[in-house]
Amino acid sequence: MPVKTTAAPLCTDLLTSLKKGEARAMEQIYKDHWADVFDSACRRVRDEDVAQDTTQEIFISLWENRQRLAISGSLRSYLLAAVKYKVINYFKSAIVKDKYQEDLFFLAEGQVELSAENKLMLKDLSKEIDEALQDLPEKMRQIFRMSRMQEKTIREISTELGLSGQTVKNQISAALKMLKERLSYLPFLILILLFT
Repeated sequence: MPVKTTAAPLCTDLLTSLKKGEARAMEQIYKDHWADVFDSACRRVRDEDVAQDTTQEIFISLWENRQRLAISGSLRSYLLAAVKYKVINYFKSAIVKDKYQEDLFFLAEGQVELSAENKLMLKDLSKEIDEALQDLPEKMRQIFRMSRMQEKTIREISTELGLSGQTVKNQISAALKMLKERLSYLPFLILILLFT
């Protein structure tokens, strides 16, 4: 016959309970904060699968490091700060670096709302981008601007400039390679602009 046990009540302070290794405290924290953490991650990465993974990693890390936790503010603030750092690490990873290199060009076109301070920072970055673009060979620069800033297709560019589609593709690829080498630090700065 199974022995009936009564669970000890949770400590008033969930963090104290968590540090003691009480799984029910972790479950409660998860229920209370999962939506906020997921929403925050989703807004930053704009990908639900990545946001889901990020959220899970944060809660797993919280449990694994529970005995070393040193939270001075609220648990919510701590978790949202953890989202910020996880997202920064995600964007800094080599896997997504190339994908987000072009985000700066999107930002430079003013299509994202930024704070006044970040607008000033973006202005400086835009200047650096313009300088990098000026260093491209003239025809390459023209093709790149038509492609990325005027959003023209390969066919439109090749027709307008009297070039083959393959030449246009090659010029865009070469421009991207040169810009990425010169502006390799910018994906991280995009994060600062978007998430501070």
